[in-house]
Amino acid sequence: MNREQAAEAAIEDLYAEAGHYHVNTGEETIHAKRVSGKWRTFKWWTSAVWIVFLIGPYLRWGDRQAVLFDIPNRQFHIFGVTVLPQDFWMLSLVLLFFAILLAVVTTLVGRVWCGFFCFQTVWTDLFTWIEERLEGSPQKRVKLDQAPWGATKIRIKVTKHLLWLLVGLLTGISFVAWFVDAFELWGRVLSLEVSGVALITIALFTVGTYGLAGFLREQVCFWLCPYARIQGVMVDETTALPTYDFYRGEPRGRAKKGKSQEELGLGDCVDCNQCVAVCPTGVDIRHGQQEGCITCALCIDACDTVMIKLDRPTGLIRYESLLQLEGKEDRPMLKRPRVWVYSAILAAAIAGIAYGLSTLDAVGLKVLHERQPLYVLQSDGSVSNKYTLKVLNKMTEELAVRVSASGPPGLVLVGAEEPVMAAAGKVTPRTVFVRVPRENLTAESVPISFRIETEGGSGQRYSSERKSFFAGPKR
Repeated sequence: MNREQAAEAAIEDLYAEAGHYHVNTGEETIHAKRVSGKWRTFKWWTSAVWIVFLIGPYLRWGDRQAVLFDIPNRQFHIFGVTVLPQDFWMLSLVLLFFAILLAVVTTLVGRVWCGFFCFQTVWTDLFTWIEERLEGSPQKRVKLDQAPWGATKIRIKVTKHLLWLLVGLLTGISFVAWFVDAFELWGRVLSLEVSGVALITIALFTVGTYGLAGFLREQVCFWLCPYARIQGVMVDETTALPTYDFYRGEPRGRAKKGKSQEELGLGDCVDCNQCVAVCPTGVDIRHGQQEGCITCALCIDACDTVMIKLDRPTGLIRYESLLQLEGKEDRPMLKRPRVWVYSAILAAAIAGIAYGLSTLDAVGLKVLHERQPLYVLQSDGSVSNKYTLKVLNKMTEELAVRVSASGPPGLVLVGAEEPVMAAAGKVTPRTVFVRVPRENLTAESVPISFRIETEGGSGQRYSSERKSFFAGPKR
């Protein structure tokens, strides 16, 4: 049997094995081996994105926290912008953008979110790094787990779990710090005066991080994460994934000194199992794509390291689509129609977010017309209507807001001679009266418009306008 026939037979075997490949169901702990390489380096850089989660709450903007989700006061402060409940529709655009982005990325290059950015993956990687520093290589960790309890084992295990709990505690405090002032929170933590809600949240994150990243690990990806269940319908034969080249690697067999694989009638795979040893979920990539594969690409680093040692071309395991592997697709990714379709959807979502941000008014106005009575006849023959103006200040500083009105000829605005001092991030009411000579009214109800205008601390002028009606007697 030549190599091409062996590769074809291996592919046929994969179809037969697809329904009963081995999945680690938690009976034993996976101790993944760490190898260096470009994908491991890339993984460290992408994991560093979560530094923003840890240090973000300590950035300041003026006299307050730069990003603060103040739920009790229903205010989201994002640098110089304050988002109030009236603007929460913007959240739907942001969620839509990230949902589409996740689907697009999965369709193009698989579960890279899981492999490089997911908090479960990143925290598990950190926990296993701590474990490796204290307990040693995977073989040493397995040996330590099986060893009887003694002073040395207790010391190592206690140190490890204390560090894990410390990381979990820091995670919980960092999460809460996005919702209350970070420095004030630390003061309360150190003085043991944390509120009940904050204390419960910190405890839940501490225990959750400790349990999920320290013990469950890959089982979260297998059984708890819904993304692992739905990602299968997002990929197809054109999706680029970490793929084992069956044509080049099969039939696999161990290398023998002094003889080439060609002389032994074998492919380039020497069956060293290094791709399995480095996999954080225990997947054998040579069995094809599986539910447990989080596309972290660490198997590529492991295989390339072996190929370099054997003086063979790298890429036996590489990012490749099934069609490209079989030679049926030679178009680069940017020339595929669906890439442009998804890009158009993403561009539309970004445009919607940009439009929303550009039309986000710094001040808002709501006009409430007095219903009882609708109007009052004055002694001078004019008609008076009463209004309650609610001025919404979305800025982080108090603003002086001037009110004006336009409508029928002879309109007089009473009660707005002095500017409204609109409190930062709140609604400030002001009662005003509008008087119009009766002879200038052309109908029982005529349109009227209120306008507010102000200057911010930076000298920028903000304004808003709201239409209402002016009621009068029957003509």
